[in-house]
Amino acid sequence: HHLHTPYRSHTLTLASELLFFKRSEVKMKNHLLFWGVLAIFVKAVLVTAQDEDERTVLVDNKCKCARITSRIIPSPEDPSQDIVERNIRIIVPLNNRENISDPTSPLRTNFVYHLSDLCKKCDPVEVELDNQIVIASQSNICDEDSETCYTYDRNKCYTNRVPLTYGGKTKVVETALTPDSCYPD
Repeated sequence: HHLHTPYRSHTLTLASELLFFKRSEVKMKNHLLFWGVLAIFVKAVLVTAQDEDERTVLVDNKCKCARITSRIIPSPEDPSQDIVERNIRIIVPLNNRENISDPTSPLRTNFVYHLSDLCKKCDPVEVELDNQIVIASQSNICDEDSETCYTYDRNKCYTNRVPLTYGGKTKVVETALTPDSCYPD
């Protein structure tokens, strides 16, 4: 009996030390994994921020939820030459109505995007011409009525007529759907 007891005790001590080292090894692996994932995340954020800074915004059409950017990158075929990379991002607002100002109109199921329509610049800008500042549009195919918006352009004023009941009387009033654009104050 006396011979086996010290041996068994020694075995338990060795097993508990091995268990301690295994736990420490697992903790160290988890710790290294955490720092590795954090480093990859930080690098991804920095690369994304750097990529966004290098891009030139060509179109930011809030009415159609489309954004087109470009940047100059080395050519994959010949790295000594630069090429223009264009990115087109379109967000399709699937839950919007045919008439965005009328909540009772049916859901929109048809979305049409023409690159020429997205790229036209109809907003007036100040341009210097013969030492004079004039206001001009950068496109000659601007027809305000022809553009169908899939969502609100926050830079434009949208209104709708709604019934308002006050003091027992109902009256139809004009209300702003985008107040910041409708009321400059």
